[in-house]
Amino acid sequence: MRIRFKKWARPELAASPFCMDDAFSLAGKWRAQFAKPEQPFYVELGCGKGGWVSQAAVLHPECNYLALDIKSEMLGVAKRKTEQAFAEAGREPDNIRLSILNIERFSEVLTPADAVDRIYINFCNPWPKEGHKKRRLTHPRQLRQYAAVLRGELHFKTDDRDLFEESLEYFTESGWEILHKTFDLHADEPADNIRTEHENMFTDMGKKINFLIAKPPADAFGKPVPNLHAPETVKLLRSLEKQHGIGILTDEEFERQKQRILNNAQEAEHDEGMELEES
Repeated sequence: MRIRFKKWARPELAASPFCMDDAFSLAGKWRAQFAKPEQPFYVELGCGKGGWVSQAAVLHPECNYLALDIKSEMLGVAKRKTEQAFAEAGREPDNIRLSILNIERFSEVLTPADAVDRIYINFCNPWPKEGHKKRRLTHPRQLRQYAAVLRGELHFKTDDRDLFEESLEYFTESGWEILHKTFDLHADEPADNIRTEHENMFTDMGKKINFLIAKPPADAFGKPVPNLHAPETVKLLRSLEKQHGIGILTDEEFERQKQRILNNAQEAEHDEGMELEES
């Protein structure tokens, strides 16, 4: 979604007690940022203007919520919506935190120590073009990152049927268990479903809302995830691209070669660790 530049957004976020300025410095420490760190910890990815999380945090004071989005303009609006929702409820926003993040770098900000109890993805960008699909929040390379820190469920909601059907394949291919799915959420709408502005808009347009609940593989929690943004990885990938010629390497081949490099790096790290243990 496009949103106009808002010069007030960053200053307001910086001054807000529930907006975290540097998400990377809080990796493994997120629970400690809440008044009641022992409560269930839920994360919304791509929260946009905060329509969903601002309602959820007020309705469920027994849970802690972290909402992430790549754009400060979006979070600025989410911050104001959160303040309004809590003011109307007569409460302080002590169970919600907002932070800027490119979700591709999820594993650099959330670790197994954070022990996420649930992840929400609501009406994310469908990235319909073939070359852009790897940017989807439900792409397998993203699911690997989530599975390493998630000890509960992932809830995914979208109006885009193609994205939903392909995401079902992503989850299955990645070893996730689909606990529930529906191609028309409102046909038998759960009492606890929180509707947002977008959900109502799509419904008014006659679009059906797709929804699923999935659970990661049992053995995935705590597994290391390759950092695709690490300098050494980026250097290798650029070298690979240069070797094959810019624009010649297909996305599929690029992903395959990239995974080969990462797997080799992981094996080398594992072998080095074994040698250290033996010595």
